[in-house]
Amino acid sequence: MNHPTSALDHLPRYVRVRSGEQDTFVEFDFAIGSPELYVELVLPRPAFQQFCLTNRVQHMNAQMSEAINADMQKWRYGESAQESSD
Repeated sequence: MNHPTSALDHLPRYVRVRSGEQDTFVEFDFAIGSPELYVELVLPRPAFQQFCLTNRVQHMNAQMSEAINADMQKWRYGESAQESSD
């Protein structure tokens, strides 16, 4: 069965795992197009692995994760991590 394609099909998809490697359930952030806009999800490990294959995800690198963490800090506390350390 062929599914119609959409503009979203061509955008990169990102995951950032938040749980430990040995945990039964994988807690992770999932983003389409831009790593800064994500949803938090939880799946059993086998389902997470299939999810990653199906969505052809890229794991967020350290630089992406740091940028997201800094943005979260700014929204929670009204300042960036850089400003609070000055």
